[in-house]
Amino acid sequence: MKTYKIHLLRHGMTEANADGRYIGRTDLPLSPDGLAALLALKEQYRYPGAVRFFTSPLTRCRQTLEVLYPGCQPTPVEGLAECDFGEWEGKSLRQLKSDERFLRWMEGGSREIPGGEGTEEFRQRVCAAFEAVVDTLLHSGDTEAVICTHGGVITLLMQLYSLPRLEPKDCLAAPGQGFTLRITPSIWMNEPLAEALCIIPWKEQEE
Repeated sequence: MKTYKIHLLRHGMTEANADGRYIGRTDLPLSPDGLAALLALKEQYRYPGAVRFFTSPLTRCRQTLEVLYPGCQPTPVEGLAECDFGEWEGKSLRQLKSDERFLRWMEGGSREIPGGEGTEEFRQRVCAAFEAVVDTLLHSGDTEAVICTHGGVITLLMQLYSLPRLEPKDCLAAPGQGFTLRITPSIWMNEPLAEALCIIPWKEQEE
């Protein structure tokens, strides 16, 4: 039976990531350290091959693909952008720890971000974008794709679509890393679920 693999890849590190700041829609490039870390991962580990590439429209994701998959010509997908953190953009946990609205959001008591994107709005947007990518693959027959996106997007997708079901802490991807999902059309058409296969990249013997 024909199956499809989608590799969810988190972008490399930016200066804001290193500082622990929220930069959902802030369009920052990779930092020099982030670029060096990606090159080190590429040298030491193996990234999966693919015939199709999709990316968040933000610069850090496009640059990550340019480093790891030179010449891949990815398709930008607006719905795969990170959450809009509104008033919290560019701020760190240290700066936000006295903001009661932020603390309620972190604890799950609030689903809204001041001036930003609500939890349900974010979920619907990301799910629609991901399911459109899957639909594109199923109709094209291309069986392997890379999606370069953001930590929050990957965590959401893994929680909603992967089997076995994973705890949030198990869905966190480090910069330049991610997860592989395998989609079986007969299962997907009945209920949109995918098999969680492995963490990427990997050592040769781990394939």
